[in-house]
Amino acid sequence: MALRPVSGTRIGYQNRTAKSKLRVDQPAVVGGVGITGPAERFPQLWMLRSAPIMIAHDIGGCIETETRIFKSHPSSHHLQDQFAFRSSSNVEIGSSFLGASSMAPLEVTHFINGEFVPSSDGKTFDLFSPYSGDLVAQVSEATTEDVDKAVAAAKAAFPAWSALSPQQRGRPLAKLAQLITDADAELAKADALALGRPVSSYFDGYYAATHFRYFSEAAFPVGTSSLNTPGFLNMSLRQPYGVCAAIIPWNAPLVFHSKKLAPALAAGNTVVLKTSEKAPLSPHRVNQMLNEAGFPPGVVNVIHGHGAVSGNAISHHMDIRALSFTGSVPTGRLIQKAAADSNFKHLIFELGGKSPAIVFDDADLERAARETQHSIMWHSGQTCMANSRIYVQKGIAEKFIDTFNSLAGARKLGDPTLKETDSGPQADKTQFDTVRRYIEEGKKTGKLVEPGTKLPETNADNFVAPVVFLQQPEDSKVMKEEIFGPVVCINTFETEEEALKIANDTEYGLYAAVYTNDIDRAMRCAKALEAGMVGVNCTSPSGAWDMPFGGYKQSGVGRESLLMSMDDWLEHKAVYIRVGGADKSAVGNLTLGR
Repeated sequence: MALRPVSGTRIGYQNRTAKSKLRVDQPAVVGGVGITGPAERFPQLWMLRSAPIMIAHDIGGCIETETRIFKSHPSSHHLQDQFAFRSSSNVEIGSSFLGASSMAPLEVTHFINGEFVPSSDGKTFDLFSPYSGDLVAQVSEATTEDVDKAVAAAKAAFPAWSALSPQQRGRPLAKLAQLITDADAELAKADALALGRPVSSYFDGYYAATHFRYFSEAAFPVGTSSLNTPGFLNMSLRQPYGVCAAIIPWNAPLVFHSKKLAPALAAGNTVVLKTSEKAPLSPHRVNQMLNEAGFPPGVVNVIHGHGAVSGNAISHHMDIRALSFTGSVPTGRLIQKAAADSNFKHLIFELGGKSPAIVFDDADLERAARETQHSIMWHSGQTCMANSRIYVQKGIAEKFIDTFNSLAGARKLGDPTLKETDSGPQADKTQFDTVRRYIEEGKKTGKLVEPGTKLPETNADNFVAPVVFLQQPEDSKVMKEEIFGPVVCINTFETEEEALKIANDTEYGLYAAVYTNDIDRAMRCAKALEAGMVGVNCTSPSGAWDMPFGGYKQSGVGRESLLMSMDDWLEHKAVYIRVGGADKSAVGNLTLGR
C-alpha cells in the first residue's frame, strides 16, 4: 500500500489498495514526523521528495492550502514540479553577496554588539570549496576574549530586550524572515560553495524564514494560577534564562540556526551563536540582515571558529544560562561535562543517529526502495536522520536491493551550484577521508556492492559514490557508528520480532521507519521502535512543523519544534501570594504540602 496526502480541506491519506486496512485521515507517521490530522489544526511540513504534498499555512487564523509536487528526478519516479518549499533550483543564483566563482575570498568576521569585528588576535582560517578546491573565504577564528565580548554584549542587552512586549520582540523576527526569503538564492549558493550542498535540494531558506515568522507571533509565555491553598493565590510564571548560547552543525546551518535562535529570541533571551567552521557563509549572510531587521545591538551575537577554543569557552562560561547544541555524541559529552563543571547550564542536545528502516514483504517495494535510497543518499549521506541501516524481509530482499541499486546508480554527482546535480561532494577532505575509512572497514566484515554511480569527470577529489553493504554483522563498525556519508547497510530478517530486536540494537534513537500494509503491525512497530521519530510508509527526512524533533538514548536531550521549542528557553517560576490573612495552618499546607 502507498500512502499519500489527498486534496481537500483536510490532510489525509489515500488508500490505493482494496486490501489495505488503513483509512483516510489515519496518520502515516507516528511519534514525531509526517502529516497528521486536519489542516485546520496544524500547519504542516513534508520534506520527502517522492510524493505529492499538501502544505497548510496558518496565516492570521485563516488556512491557506497549496499542493506541491516534487521535481522529476533521474534516480527515482519523482513527480513533476519544483522541490518542496521554495527551492533555489528554479531561481537564478544570486551574486550580490558571493559574486562570481572567480571572486576574491570573502572576509567573514564576527557579529558582536551590532558590529562586524575581526578576532581579538587578528587570526583567520581559510575556507575552501570542497568541489572546486578554490579559496572561498577567510574566516575570523574566535578567541576566548571574543566569546567574553559576545557574552558581555548579550548580557548588557538582556534587560531591555526581555522587557519588550512579545509584539515588539516579534517585529524584527518577522522582518528577518522576509529578508531571508528575499535572499534565498544567495543562501543556497553560500552553502553550495562552503560545503557542497546542491542547490537542487536546498530548502533551508524557506525553513529558516518559517521559523522566524512563526516565532514573531508565538512569543506569549503562558502562566497558570491556583486557588487550591486557602488564603493564597498561587501562580506560575515563564521567564527567559538571560544569556543563552547555540552551537550549530555544518550540514544544514540555517535549519539549526533558525530552530535555535528564533524561539530563544522570542522568549526574551539574548543569544551568542557559534557557527561551524565548515559552513559559516550562510549564517554570515544572515548576520548582514540583523541590523536592517531591527535587532538592538547585543541581542544576537555570532562568532566563528573551531570548537576547541570558542566552543569550549561557551560551554564553560558562567554567564551563559542555557545552551543548545547539535552535533556529535563525543562533543555533546564534552559540553555536558563543561556545563557541570561550570554553572549547570540548561542543555538541549541533538546528537545524531544510526537510523533503521524496516521493510516488510507486504510493503510497496518501489516506494520503500525509492524513499530509503533518497534518505541515505540525499546531501551525500550527511544528515543526522538518514536511514543508514535497512532491514528487508527475506522474500523480497533480492528485488528490493536491485531496485535500490538502480536508483542509487542513477544519481547525478557534480557541481553543487547546478540545479541538475543530485549529490555534491563530502563537506571537506576530513569528511571524505572519514567516509573512505569506514568503507575500507566495511569491506573486512561484509559484502560491498557499488551501484555504479558515475563520479564527475572533473573536481572529483572529495566525492564518494554511493556504497551498499550486504550481510554486515550487527556488531560491525559500519552498523554501529554514524558514518555521515552515502553508505548504507542492507540486511535481511524473517520475523517482526527479529526486525525490532536488531533495529533497536544501537545506542542511537533519532529516527526509525517501517514500511508495511498492515496498520496493526505498523502501530506495534511504531510503539516498539526506540526512536524519537517514527515514519510509517515514509522515512527521513519527512517531518511536520508541529511534531517534536529529537531522539531517544544518545541521540539527544530535549525536543525542538514550532510548538515545543519555547519550553527550551524559558524558566518556570512559582509565585505564592498571601491574600486575606492566611492562618498558620494554611502557611504550613503551602510550605510542606500537608
